[in-house]
Amino acid sequence: MIVAPVWVGISLGVGRDSVWGQQAKQWRAVIMGHTGRGNFGHRLDVLFRDREEIGVAGVYDGDKAGLEKAMEKSGAETGYDDYEAMLKAEKPDLAVVAPRHVDQHHAMGMAALRAGAHVYMEKPFTESLGEADELLAEAERQGLRIAVAHQMRAAPGILLLKQAVEQENLIGELLEVRLFGKQDERAGGEDMMVLGTHLFDLSRFFAGDPEWCTARVLNEGGEDITKADARSGKNDVLGPVAGREIEAQFAFPNGVNGRFVSRRRHRNWPGSWGMMLVGTKGAVFVRAGHPARIYVLEGREGRPQDEPMWEGTWKRWAKDPAMEEEKKILENAARMDIANERVVDDWLAAIVEEREPMCSGRDAMLALEMIHAVYAAALRGERVTFPLEERGHPLE
Repeated sequence: MIVAPVWVGISLGVGRDSVWGQQAKQWRAVIMGHTGRGNFGHRLDVLFRDREEIGVAGVYDGDKAGLEKAMEKSGAETGYDDYEAMLKAEKPDLAVVAPRHVDQHHAMGMAALRAGAHVYMEKPFTESLGEADELLAEAERQGLRIAVAHQMRAAPGILLLKQAVEQENLIGELLEVRLFGKQDERAGGEDMMVLGTHLFDLSRFFAGDPEWCTARVLNEGGEDITKADARSGKNDVLGPVAGREIEAQFAFPNGVNGRFVSRRRHRNWPGSWGMMLVGTKGAVFVRAGHPARIYVLEGREGRPQDEPMWEGTWKRWAKDPAMEEEKKILENAARMDIANERVVDDWLAAIVEEREPMCSGRDAMLALEMIHAVYAAALRGERVTFPLEERGHPLE
């Protein structure tokens, strides 16, 4: 069992103040990756490099050359080519499941939990909802906390925007949530699994849990997909993906409608992957990334009724704290490290406070459930409701 340090605060701004008392015990951490099989996604190999309160006891990589580099980058004391042996030897308090390839997440995560470690995992969470359910059940049995790298949820601008939308009437009453995939060469199923998971997580953060989904998913030939169209991702092992064009509709509570689109032919219209919130008074657009950038559409009050619907000017939201971060920090790697740092700060606080992390495993499972609902609805040609009864993969 973990000996918890004394929690004295949390910083979600640029940079990080010390959040541990000087007499605090040190956490023992291990990091798991596999060069050639997902590597160490989104700088998770250096997650604890500059944290005095966390010691990296071991790092795993099944590739010898990759292991040498991982030891150097992570600052790990010991390198392992067997993660089960590492977990047994090191008895860590914290474990990072870092590969971008999703096919290893369940096995690594379960091994870490059974070894008594809290888990920080790369997104997407798992291949199937059944695997996600098993990890969450094991964590609950052991009283452990899972955090998943949905870093935008913890960004200061997103937290401030949520307050402005819900408490300050920034856009009036929320009516619609529009989600745009990156819509690059991965447009369709791969885009939805790799990047859509961030958007679905954000949509729930602002609109609540969806009630039902309908969808149309088209294959290369422009026809509705069948299970025979399932394939692997080009860049990452994601489990089955399908479709080159996706358009899905979601019903959120309080009459809020949602829409997700990933079509390469569509990418020039929104101009970037992200989320638009449409309300009774105006709209905001969150350009996804690290940091996320927030834009507002000036209100239409006093404008002629026959003007086009979106006539107006998009401007950077004056309260967006990312503007200051962009001025101070130019390197993408540094921005990614800051984004991860915020999630880790909250994860450690959640462990000490015995609560769910802000970027929790349960939230990651529910984002994955929205992805699976898109496939289920498209394959059936009908509305599917949440929660999904089938916990396997819809394309299998």
